[in-house]
Amino acid sequence: MSTTDQRFGLARTITLPGPLRLDGGGLLSPVDIAYETYGTLNAEGSNAVLVCHALTGDQHVASDHPITGKPGWWARMVGPGKPVDPERHFIVCANVLGSCMGSSGPASLNPATGAPWAMAFPVITIRDMVRAQAMLLDHLGVGVLHAVVGGSMGGMQALSWPATFPERVRAAVVIASTARHTAQNIAFHEVGRQAVMADPKWRGGDYYGGGQGVNGQNGGDPPAAGLAVARMAAHITYLSEAGLTEKFGRRLQARPDRPDGAKSFGFDADFQIESYLRHQGIAFVDRFDANSYLYITRAMDYFDLAEEHGGHLANAFRASKARFCLVSFDTDWLYPTPESRAIVHALNAAGAPVSFVELSSPFGHDAFLLESPEMNRVVDGFLRVGA
Repeated sequence: MSTTDQRFGLARTITLPGPLRLDGGGLLSPVDIAYETYGTLNAEGSNAVLVCHALTGDQHVASDHPITGKPGWWARMVGPGKPVDPERHFIVCANVLGSCMGSSGPASLNPATGAPWAMAFPVITIRDMVRAQAMLLDHLGVGVLHAVVGGSMGGMQALSWPATFPERVRAAVVIASTARHTAQNIAFHEVGRQAVMADPKWRGGDYYGGGQGVNGQNGGDPPAAGLAVARMAAHITYLSEAGLTEKFGRRLQARPDRPDGAKSFGFDADFQIESYLRHQGIAFVDRFDANSYLYITRAMDYFDLAEEHGGHLANAFRASKARFCLVSFDTDWLYPTPESRAIVHALNAAGAPVSFVELSSPFGHDAFLLESPEMNRVVDGFLRVGA
C-alpha cells in the first residue's frame, strides 16, 4: 500500500485479494483500488460519504491532481465548510475499476504476465465498479454509508449502490445523470471509440511499450490523436448551445500569423470554438489512457438499471430504505431533465422518499462541476437530514 498526504486528504493505493465476480462472467483477482479519504470515521461508523466520479474523473476529488496540478475536480462540493465536509463526514473517493489513475484497468499490470492488461482486461460494468467500491469500504471498516453522492457517471454509481447493496446506503444524491444510456448517448460514445481505434498508434490496444500508461510510468506511444478527437466529440455534449454561443459565437481566433483574427481560408483553427476543442483534446491525452476510455464508455453504454431488475426501474429500489435526492439542469442535453424525472417516478412507484429539483444554468451538463450555489444548498440540506 502506498500513502501520500495531499492537503487535508490522504491518498492511497491498495491491492485487495478478491476475487471480484464481474457481470461479464469472469473473476478479477487481485483488485487494485486507488482512493482518497478525507476526515475521520466516527465511533458509530455512521458518517461515511462515498463520492463517485464521472467518466474522466478520478479519486482526486478535493486535492490537487498529481499530473495537471489543478485543484480537485469537485473542490466546490467537497472540503471544509462545503456540503460534503471532512469535519462532519468520512469522505471516500475511489478511482473506478477500468480507469487509469491506480485502480485495476487496461493500463495496469496483469499479474499473470507482468505486462499491461491492454485489451485482455475484462469488460466491466457500472455495477462491477460499485462492487469494487464495496470491497474497498469493507477494507476501511465502513458497513453502512451515510450517503453516496455522484454526478453524471458518478450518478449512475450512486443509483446502482442502493440497488446492489440496499442494506448499505442510507441516502443517495444523483446529479445530472440517468438510469440508462439512450441510443444517442451510445452513438456519441461509439464515435469516440472508433476515433481511438482508427488511430494507427492504437495497435489493437498494445501501445504501452512495456510500461503502464498515464499513472506515473512510461506509456509507450499512445493513440493521442484518436483520443483527442474522442474527447473533442464528447466535450461538445457536456456544453449547451447557449453557453457555446455566449462564450465563442462565431468569433475568429487570433494567431501569430494573423493577429487581427482574419480568416485563413484553410483548415487551421480559424474559429475560437475550434481552438478551444483542440486544446481540450490535447490536454486530455496527457492525463488519460485511451484503452481506459474505451472500457469506461462501454460500461456506461451497458448501464440499464431497469434491465438489471426485470425490466422495471422501480424494482431496483424496492428493497432499499434510502432517501434520494435528484438534481438536473435545464440546459443539459446529454442527460436532460426527463431522464431524472423518470427515476423520480420509479422511486415514487417503489415507495422511496425522494426530492427533486431542476436548476437553471447556461453551462449544460458540465454545470454539476461548476460553481452552483443552488446545487450546494440542495445537497448540503439533504445531507444534514438524519446526520
